[in-house]
Amino acid sequence: MVAGVNVPVLIGTVPLFTVTSLTLQEGYQVARISGSRLAQLVSPTARTITVEGVLVGPTRLLVKKGLEAMALTAPALAPVVAPAMNVAGLPVVCGMTVSLDMQITSLRFTQSNQKRDALDVTVTLEQVPRSSISAVLGEALDLALAAGVAAVPSVSDMIPIQRQLGGAA
Repeated sequence: MVAGVNVPVLIGTVPLFTVTSLTLQEGYQVARISGSRLAQLVSPTARTITVEGVLVGPTRLLVKKGLEAMALTAPALAPVVAPAMNVAGLPVVCGMTVSLDMQITSLRFTQSNQKRDALDVTVTLEQVPRSSISAVLGEALDLALAAGVAAVPSVSDMIPIQRQLGGAA
C-alpha cells in the first residue's frame, strides 16, 4: 500500500472511505469426544464483521441507500438485489480480510448536531456460505491477502518498545 492513499472497505459494490473501526469475530464449534473428558474443534461456525465509519460529503445519502439495498431493507430494491444474493453473498474486501458470502444483518445510521453534514454508520455482516466452492475461494483469497500484506513493507508509525525486567537503569 502506498502511504497517503485512502483504500476503502468494500461491502458488495459500496465503498466506505472513512472507516473508523473494523472488527472480525470468528467462532468455532466444539464437540465432546464420546466417553472422554476431551473435546475438539470441529468446524468454524460463524464469521461476523462489524464496520464503523462516517459517511461524509454530498454522496453520503447515496452510500446509505446503497448499503440499504445490499441489506435488502428497501422493499422497492429487494426484488432487484435478491436474485443475485441467492447465488453469492456480499464480498467484504478490506486490509484485514477478504470474506465472501456475507449478509448484512444490521445497519445503524446516526446523525448528530455536531456532525450535521455526516452520518455515522455501523454495519454488521454475518457469513452465510452458499456453497463449498465459494467457501474455498474465499479462504484462498483471504490467504492471498495475508501473503501479500506480509510481503509489503509496513508503513505503520508504531515502533516496538523494548521490554526490560526490573526497574529503569
